[in-house]
Amino acid sequence: MNFWTLLGDILGNTILFAVPLLLVAIGGMYSERSGIINLALEGIMIIGALAGTLMINILSTFDGKQNIGPLLTANGQPMGTQTIVLIAVLTAAVAGLIFSLLLAFASINLKADQTIGGTALNLLAPALSIVITWAVQGQGLSTIVIPSWIRLNAAAFGITQQANFLQNLVLKNLFLTTPLAIVLFAAAVILLYKTRFGLRMRSCGEHPQAADSVGINVYKMRYAGVMISGVLAGIGGLAFAVAAGGGFQSTVAGYGFLALAVMIFGNWKPFNILGAALFFAFFKVFGSFAGSIPFIPKVPLKGADTYFWPVLPYVVTMVLLALTSKRSRAPKAEGIPYDKSTR
Repeated sequence: MNFWTLLGDILGNTILFAVPLLLVAIGGMYSERSGIINLALEGIMIIGALAGTLMINILSTFDGKQNIGPLLTANGQPMGTQTIVLIAVLTAAVAGLIFSLLLAFASINLKADQTIGGTALNLLAPALSIVITWAVQGQGLSTIVIPSWIRLNAAAFGITQQANFLQNLVLKNLFLTTPLAIVLFAAAVILLYKTRFGLRMRSCGEHPQAADSVGINVYKMRYAGVMISGVLAGIGGLAFAVAAGGGFQSTVAGYGFLALAVMIFGNWKPFNILGAALFFAFFKVFGSFAGSIPFIPKVPLKGADTYFWPVLPYVVTMVLLALTSKRSRAPKAEGIPYDKSTR
């Protein structure tokens, strides 16, 4: 593997794995900007990935146990592959929204501790996912297969020439979730800073009493923030599942918690979050490719290479959060239940 091919693979995979981090961290930003701490991002990702991958399989044709292509329509023609992915994305978004409503109801209506509520949902999600997977596929069948044909490869764009650096960077690992993430990121920037809705949401996270005094419904804005975070985290869960490939096994490998770190490191600001997502995704991909890079020194301990590089992004996360936590400025009212009687 030459240098440019390797570089294209590393950068292409960095973009691929930055997409779920970006989506989920932006979702967490919406929730916390409205005043609700959303620690349930990991659980919402699992539920979104479960719903999305099941929908892909429902809309697929099987040859025995093998997923061989899109489902045939009534006229015998296969459904469009990206139409199926889009339906799966919408399914993941709805599932994430519904699951996030549990946190919203507990935090806003019941005024429950938001940290405990989010932790409870994180514990519920993988168990619920396994139960549903077994119910659909049969007991013991915990892996939901993700077919390779959902990828947007060079052939989908009519490109038949030999792969080059640009193709490795953009097309080798391209899914519909990548352009969708760009659109949702741009929408977040506009919505948060250029609209009245965004201003009201930010005010509810900073000073809900003042917002209420000018006629803003704090409860509705907080519900909106949590619901948007559920939609984005659900899509992010599906984005992670297709990026990881192989099959979904009721886990997202701690990506929800890593997205929380990205959000905090990004200081609850969209462009900072984008940079943080790319930064952390690069270290994850670098850890995976470290064994293929000739100039990377080997860890002197026997067998350490197998474990050292994969944990690198999490070590970097902890170190950077420790170094930058003093400069982080969270919304002032996040985590504090709002009560009109205290206005």
